[in-house]
Amino acid sequence: MPFRSLTELQQQLDAGETTAVALAEQYLARIRAHNPELNAFVDCNDAHVLAQAQASDAHRAAHGARSLEGLPIAVKDIFCTADGPTQCCSNILKDYHAPYDAHVITRLKEAGAVLVGKTNMDEFAMGSSTESSAFGACRNPWNTDTIPGGSSGGSAAAIAAALTPAALGTDTGGSIRQPAALCGITGLKPTYGRVSRRGIIAFASSLDQAGPMTRTVRDSAMITAAISGHDPADATSVADAPVVDWLGACDSRDMKGLKIGRPTEYFIDGMHDEVRQSVDAALEKCRELGAEIVDISLPHTKYAIAAYYVIAPSEASANLSRYDAVRFGHRCDNPEDLLDMYTRSRDEGFGAEVKRRILTGAFALSAGYYDAYYIKAQQVRTLIRQDFDRAFAEVDLIATPTSPIPAFRIGEKTDDPLTMYLSDVFTIAVNLAGLPGLSQPCGFAEKLPVGLQWIAPAWQEDRLLSAAAAYEAATPWHQQFPAAFNTGDKS
Repeated sequence: MPFRSLTELQQQLDAGETTAVALAEQYLARIRAHNPELNAFVDCNDAHVLAQAQASDAHRAAHGARSLEGLPIAVKDIFCTADGPTQCCSNILKDYHAPYDAHVITRLKEAGAVLVGKTNMDEFAMGSSTESSAFGACRNPWNTDTIPGGSSGGSAAAIAAALTPAALGTDTGGSIRQPAALCGITGLKPTYGRVSRRGIIAFASSLDQAGPMTRTVRDSAMITAAISGHDPADATSVADAPVVDWLGACDSRDMKGLKIGRPTEYFIDGMHDEVRQSVDAALEKCRELGAEIVDISLPHTKYAIAAYYVIAPSEASANLSRYDAVRFGHRCDNPEDLLDMYTRSRDEGFGAEVKRRILTGAFALSAGYYDAYYIKAQQVRTLIRQDFDRAFAEVDLIATPTSPIPAFRIGEKTDDPLTMYLSDVFTIAVNLAGLPGLSQPCGFAEKLPVGLQWIAPAWQEDRLLSAAAAYEAATPWHQQFPAAFNTGDKS
């Protein structure tokens, strides 16, 4: 049975029923067999993976097991790693090797994890479908004619097809939660500032946050416990963040007396009927488990997409100005002068969606428009955050759909970026407010997975985990697997 959780694998390792090397060999075999169809991994070095696994088995034998000892975890191609390429799925970083590990990569290694490779993503994390990758589109294991979501689509697809039991993603406007929903797995975006951003290639610095993508809620808690903590080298890392009992929260599985808010603005016209039915059924299950469901209002939600697509491109245009072909990255052939080198290198290196967002951001920050667009968007961001503050004075958690629609067909929205942006309509506000959010599977629409999104007050991930674990334990959705990849092998 290939579809095992980190928790199950850890139990087998601890019982001596398998080894890190055996697990690595099994997942590498599945990557070789299935990745050509999915394009979920963009880099995987078998020899390096096996060397890590051998070192993990040696550490277990000599010193005992660390928290993630021997567990295979994939990494989105946005995290710097010193021992392999970090390309952000962009031609401008083709074959780039970072000189250091991202902070979260260091934390995973210190916990004993075996990193099995880099996963596909939208170029510079700018997208909702993993179609803008310089390595080609990634496909959804539930229907390979459809997208896996984005920008962390490679991580989501790899887990859904059991090419890895877990992966790291990043979430700027829903890039962990939306692909998790569309691929039928769990994805957690921690509170902004809980996980260090050092060594994550920046898209929008006030919004980016790393987090886990896994088969189960407990697995997400295991990884978040390992990667969380203050990093003095990251100015956005919060030193006195409240401590969470990550695994204890999962074990509590308690919804009794919990007051859950159902925001009317998230149940909109245009939502797929089966998505609505799945989420409504999930909320009814929560009521059966002892929760109270309360209708609430988040009135400024309707402005979230507009505000996000001013703020995020503005920050992106500043962050991506460093790709000047001088210090690193792609450089054009035979430039006539410095200006020609800058312009041709960037034009050749960046894809269409990245160029679109750079231009949008540069316009919003330009003289004469800064106050009208960027400052106004930041003011709207404050109003959105205040909506959540008022809501959480009345309820413990908020529950919504993660995506208004199931996975759409590859190529269906590539010529209509505004329609593509609407894919994140339910996830963006969480990033603007800096809150924790979690998506978990709750049903199907057109035989494709549907996600339930949980939103908690800042630093209260334990509430998310407890409620999500309770729902998971009472429902079968996390145990559903794409039949085409359930090959019955012994991996």
